[in-house]
Amino acid sequence: MKRLLVITALALIVLSAPRLLEAQERGATVLGEAVAGLDVTARVLVIGAHPDDEDTQLITWLARGRQIETAYLSLTRGDGGQNLIGNELGVQLGMIRTEELLAARRLDGGRQFFTRAYDFGFSKTADETYKHWPKDSILRDVVTVVRAFRPQIIIAVFSGTPRDGHGHHQVSAILAREAYDAAADTVRFPSRMTLGLGAWTPSKFYRAQRFNPTDATISFNVGELSALRGQSYAEIASISRSQHLSQGFGALQRRGTSMDYLKLEESRVSKPLKKETSPLEDIPSDWSRFKTASVSKAVRAALDSLPAAIAAVRRVENLAAPAPMIAPLARVARLIAAAYGEEKCSAGCQVPASDLGNTLFTAWRRASAALLAASGVLVEATAPRELVAVHDTLPVTVSLYNQGSVPVKNFNVIVPPDSMFGMDFINATTGFTIIAPDSTGRVTQSLVPSEANIPWWLAQAKRGDVFAMPPSGSRAAANIAIGEDRLSDTHAFAMMEIAGASVAVDVGPVVYRYADPARGEQRRPVAAVPGVSVLFDGEVEYARAGVPFDRTYNVHLHNGSARARGVTVQLSVPNGLKLDSLVRRAAIEPFGDAVLAFHTRGTLTEGRHTVSAIATSDGEKFTNGYMSIRYDHIKPLRVYRDASVEIEAVNAALPPKTNIAYIRGVGDNVATMLTQLGLKVTSVTPEELADADLSKFGSIVVGPRAFAASPTLVAQSRKLQDFARAGGTVVVQYGQNEIEAPGILPYAVTLKRPTAERVTEENAPVTMLKTSATLLSSPNRIVASDFNDWVQERSTYMPTTADPHYQRMLEMHDPGEPANENALLVAPVGKGAYVYATLALFRQLPSGVPGAARLFLNLIAADGKTPAATVP
Repeated sequence: MKRLLVITALALIVLSAPRLLEAQERGATVLGEAVAGLDVTARVLVIGAHPDDEDTQLITWLARGRQIETAYLSLTRGDGGQNLIGNELGVQLGMIRTEELLAARRLDGGRQFFTRAYDFGFSKTADETYKHWPKDSILRDVVTVVRAFRPQIIIAVFSGTPRDGHGHHQVSAILAREAYDAAADTVRFPSRMTLGLGAWTPSKFYRAQRFNPTDATISFNVGELSALRGQSYAEIASISRSQHLSQGFGALQRRGTSMDYLKLEESRVSKPLKKETSPLEDIPSDWSRFKTASVSKAVRAALDSLPAAIAAVRRVENLAAPAPMIAPLARVARLIAAAYGEEKCSAGCQVPASDLGNTLFTAWRRASAALLAASGVLVEATAPRELVAVHDTLPVTVSLYNQGSVPVKNFNVIVPPDSMFGMDFINATTGFTIIAPDSTGRVTQSLVPSEANIPWWLAQAKRGDVFAMPPSGSRAAANIAIGEDRLSDTHAFAMMEIAGASVAVDVGPVVYRYADPARGEQRRPVAAVPGVSVLFDGEVEYARAGVPFDRTYNVHLHNGSARARGVTVQLSVPNGLKLDSLVRRAAIEPFGDAVLAFHTRGTLTEGRHTVSAIATSDGEKFTNGYMSIRYDHIKPLRVYRDASVEIEAVNAALPPKTNIAYIRGVGDNVATMLTQLGLKVTSVTPEELADADLSKFGSIVVGPRAFAASPTLVAQSRKLQDFARAGGTVVVQYGQNEIEAPGILPYAVTLKRPTAERVTEENAPVTMLKTSATLLSSPNRIVASDFNDWVQERSTYMPTTADPHYQRMLEMHDPGEPANENALLVAPVGKGAYVYATLALFRQLPSGVPGAARLFLNLIAADGKTPAATVP
């Protein structure tokens, strides 16, 4: 009975499976790597600022090549970056990049942690970054992860100096070094501040030196071949890094010798700056680490027996015919469970409380994976659909396939309490006393969620640029310490006995399997959703103040339930607007959708106004809903938002010619906002541009980084300039280095290398250089207040130099930096005008910044009357 309780305790610390989209890994590779790691007790924590900062070659070499438990701690989720695969920005992009990191870790074998820092965009200095991230708050998160993971080695990706080029990078390195000491300081950080986790003292602190190998104290060849995987660690790392598709990091697989480098900066076990042959030099990394641990006689006997038991496994190791390995692996699993029997836990009992507990936990996970692989046992949990409404019931089948040579005994499911995962499992069928080889056992149960699955860091409003800490005692309170790779929306736990060893497996997430005729089997993790989802088309809109407002609002309803629902929707509108109906009703079939249209008229005064909806069904009110994000390389995501629309009523006049063509760029949500201002916007693709009749348009707007995203558009650069020659206006939003290529712009610009100039302070002063210029005076007189309340940044990838034919309209710079007059350039071209704007308008307009809307309308109205030479 005591052994069963120990195994159950291990299981409920989320023992084995990360958030997998694939089936349980099996076969010789899994078996060989798990056995190789049975006596490896070391842990390494790599710390950086963003998704894609991590050294995937280092992580792969350590985790796959040396079986060292290796984790990457990213301070942020990359929310403030740009998106090359879609239009999602901000927290939506952060969700995508979180999943890209998890996909990368599944390939390179690492673990994944985050702090609560929100990526607020590019920062030039550590001081600027600390204005957004309270230092002690983020350092506390880093210390919490260090105390939970308990690494012997910490590796900072960056130097912590201005040469890092990004304030976030500097801060990640500074905090990594401080956490190396602070994790042991229970005065500065008492255990109550770090989820009950006690002090931990890492042995070594390194900095990555890939780009500065002359200072390295150790080098190693990550091009070494993994015999089990048939690829070098550098090749595996290239595939891992290629998961960052939103950042355009697809890479060729690197073959041949490939060196990586580290610098030993601090050590408690050797001299700093000492030349080494291995990062683990002077650090015991096997079970001998615990020879002097103060434990009971029973635990000491189990620990002392482990090396011989592991050696017995290796004596009969045969990855092609592993049956002889089953019995010795079962003995290893029993010894690990016996040694764990007296361990305590922390962080809501989600994390082992000691170094020994952490090590035994990892060893038991590896032993269990090896035992399942050697026995040919597969366990999976499936459901008949992907989504289940809160309080609805979803049948779940936990299947055990015994494809090996020994029987599996006492197969059953463990039912965790609702308080652990926000769902109940009820009506479980009886398990199996024995499942013979070449047989299958199935246990069914019903899943009943009590709440929708919302990403834990988005469940509460963030505070400034830091995500809120989940309430103490809540299910999410310990998630920082658990690690993102161990979290799952659904869990199903299975217990069984193999060769006398009790094994508990977290087979979560529960998945919905289906066949796609073009792509074969697809697997979707099951998630809980509201009974009724209620959403508007968008979150922020523009309107022009003081002019007739005539707009239809579509309220999108989705019935997540397995039963039909009657839904009543009531709309609330601001003063100045009247509805054709305050209430509408819909009858929605199971899992069905409905759209209710509300027509509103009136006028709005200048300022911010709100339209909101409340849906009622069966006495329950619903005030939010979700939209789906789907990309092939990550799991499906659901973004929740309130059923409301913020309307920014702007005192703005339209240009004389309101017909414009819009060529969408990267992460570009501008066109819709221009339509709301009263422009007649036609989307034109680069492929359509060659044959398009452009004479009906007064202006053509090119979205951010559109030239980088489309070689076809580059080939049409001359046609855009011809449009201007004929009297039209071309507005090009910012580009990166591609914008320097001859012929893309009518006149040359240059960008500073390696990092282009930008204004990251969104409130940096702006000087208007030519206040009488058409661009700043018509149809809207641009004034200083138009630059109030901008978000994240002023301007990005600003030219350092620009041809004299360009007229410079604005000067701006970050504090302490030289002036730059190239954020907004306009040149006459023939009878028309060509505008190049590196202002961060792609962020301002979707956020409803009023001054940005007024300025954008002026860009569209620019003409060629400014005296300047024209393009021949």
